[in-house]
Amino acid sequence: MPGSTFGKHFRVTTWGESHGPALGCVIDGCPAGLSLSEDDIQPYLARRKPGTSAATTQRKEDDLVEILSGVFEGVTTGAPISLMIRNTSQRSGDYGNLVDTYRPGHADYTFDQKYGTRDYRGGGRSSGRETAARVAAGAVAIKILSQLGISVYAGTTAIGPVSLSAEQLASLTEADFVNGRANAVGMPDAAMAEQAMKYIDDCRMQRDSVGGVVECRIDGAPAGLGETVFDKLDALLGQALFSIGAVKAVEIGDGCAVATRKGSENNDKIRIQNGKAAFESNHAGGILGGMSNGDQIVARAYFKPTPSIYQPQETIKKDGTETVLEIAGRHDPVVVPRAVVVVESMCALTILDLLLANMGAKMEHLKKLYR
Repeated sequence: MPGSTFGKHFRVTTWGESHGPALGCVIDGCPAGLSLSEDDIQPYLARRKPGTSAATTQRKEDDLVEILSGVFEGVTTGAPISLMIRNTSQRSGDYGNLVDTYRPGHADYTFDQKYGTRDYRGGGRSSGRETAARVAAGAVAIKILSQLGISVYAGTTAIGPVSLSAEQLASLTEADFVNGRANAVGMPDAAMAEQAMKYIDDCRMQRDSVGGVVECRIDGAPAGLGETVFDKLDALLGQALFSIGAVKAVEIGDGCAVATRKGSENNDKIRIQNGKAAFESNHAGGILGGMSNGDQIVARAYFKPTPSIYQPQETIKKDGTETVLEIAGRHDPVVVPRAVVVVESMCALTILDLLLANMGAKMEHLKKLYR
């Protein structure tokens, strides 16, 4: 199966299935000399793992990461880093009625059409559990970026109709996003988080699910990341975020709102401040012409409602027979809170990959390295 590798210079390949013995990733291209242990990765996995609140599936997984290679005496060696997370709470019997039946909203039908076979136990490679491996790799990328003065942080900005206003978003700081991790929905506004949780509870009582929005901000990225044609920074961020299973839309900066404006309203004026270029606004989300402009990078991912709901749903079987399916098992009423750290990870992987690519963009960079 191709398509399991992301990145060109900092390459991450994920492997494993939701109900197999383990899942994980291999990181190729991590620079040698980085201090790295499981303790650097575990906090990020703890933010993504299931069973942590009423807003998540009650499947209990410790999601303990093991470093199998690429680290010697606590330091990366430049060799591929293999990370493994064992599955310990599978209940494959919950999926017995899905052997020949396709779940609406899932990849069951399309996977079967492509390969002629599928792992019906939780979706196999199509399961959201695959994102645990991305988060493990993202934790490594975030540690590298932090040593370069670049911070990547995200939070829930909407759950269903409960949405932070543009004014609220404009006032949020990195500390607000970090503090928002303490509530069940990961929203950087405590009052709105309570409203969002009530809405989730109401949907759950109706045996239904809900979608939402995650916003990610990147501070400290230098100008010039990304290319001008196919490998635009916004295009690569879009690919990274769209590769998360439940994402159905991505915005950069003000996103869709720019379509209603005039150029005079949308352009970000440039001034000189303390001897450097500074932008009076950030409608562009920190990206111009496919390259970072040195301002804060803002990306937004829109997540669909969890397709596994506890209501009868019309569907078909593999032989074409129409049927009604009632799904069992343990499922998130909303994927958004656990997806916040996944969004951070994918954005961090994108930025780090482009930083490594940029090392050969100018002769002065090569001279600093090799002269």
